[in-house]
Amino acid sequence: MTRVVVAGVGMIPFAKPGRSDSYEVMGATAARRALEDAGLDYSLVQQAYVGYVYGDSTAGQAAMYGVGMTGIPIVNVNNNCSTGSSALYLARQAVESGMVDCAIAVGFEQMMPGALPTIYPDRPSPMQRQQELMESLQGADPVAPNAAQLFGGGGQAYVDEYGIDPATFAHISVKARKHAANNPYAVFRDPITLDEVLNSPRLWGPLTRLQACPPTCGAAAAVVCSPEFAAKHGLDRTVVIKAQAMATDLPSTFDDKDMRKVIGYDMAVAAAQQVYEQAGIGPEDIPVVELHDCFSTNEFLTYEALGLTPEGTAEKFVLDGQNTYGGTIVTNPSGGLLSKGHPLGATGLAQCTELVWQLRGQAEARQVEGAKVALQHNLGLGGACVVTLYEKVDG
Repeated sequence: MTRVVVAGVGMIPFAKPGRSDSYEVMGATAARRALEDAGLDYSLVQQAYVGYVYGDSTAGQAAMYGVGMTGIPIVNVNNNCSTGSSALYLARQAVESGMVDCAIAVGFEQMMPGALPTIYPDRPSPMQRQQELMESLQGADPVAPNAAQLFGGGGQAYVDEYGIDPATFAHISVKARKHAANNPYAVFRDPITLDEVLNSPRLWGPLTRLQACPPTCGAAAAVVCSPEFAAKHGLDRTVVIKAQAMATDLPSTFDDKDMRKVIGYDMAVAAAQQVYEQAGIGPEDIPVVELHDCFSTNEFLTYEALGLTPEGTAEKFVLDGQNTYGGTIVTNPSGGLLSKGHPLGATGLAQCTELVWQLRGQAEARQVEGAKVALQHNLGLGGACVVTLYEKVDG
């Protein structure tokens, strides 16, 4: 891969539904912040990739027209919860291929309170196969949120195989709040105790409410360009995308009849392995990661999917504090989706923003000292998983 420069990043503080600006205002604000961070005028950007899940077609244009109307191609992207990183993936490809010298990826979401709704009940759901398999493996609860049943089922499958204490998952929510206390962009910053997590209302299986990410509104963006373009315009070339891969569902998602695979475990493994091969490094070389903790169980499973700890050892990894400051690898220094919130289209680019700040040394109280590389994992069921490795370089 040609190393594409991440010249600028920006995001807005996430907010509870009903307390944010409208989507086009949020998207334009995040885009302007990324351009200001890069020190670049929008007129020099040649393509835009704009991601969102809940919105009408060409909502991306509505947002970007608030930045400027330069006539450039604006591509709208929808890839479920991996939408933001999918937009980044396309922008990076456009630059790497030489089609353009500079592109911007933007993600936003204006969400409603409560569990994710079905928008089009008059047609087959893209998740129909996953839903049917889940019901055949563990039944269906007509009251519990469907996402909690899916990700709770993945956690329960791990408990069933390895016999761990389900309370282990709750430690991840406690850790997330500790990290979020230092993040002004996060929705939930107050500390919580293990007992508070475990005693919060039960959703499904091992999951309680405080082990689920909240629906939130927000936006984030990243400007990417070629090294030559960055040099020509005097842009910061500190952070590059060293490797990136997207994987979609494999036959094992359905054939292996394992809830962990239904919720994307093998996609994560496949994308991570491609990234490690491209980069020529392994998970043992990574000090900081932003990963997709939509539920505590998914963060737990992703530790092993990304190779951060060997299969069957994630419980010890958590209980020994290897997932936080002073441990092997700091996971979700931002507080993750569990504390920062999860505006679907924005999440992948918010992860990108946090890791760029980390590599630049701009993460303030969240800073992971000496970080030279950083890993990002963004998952969307249905399905797509994007894994990105960033590197700090001279120049």
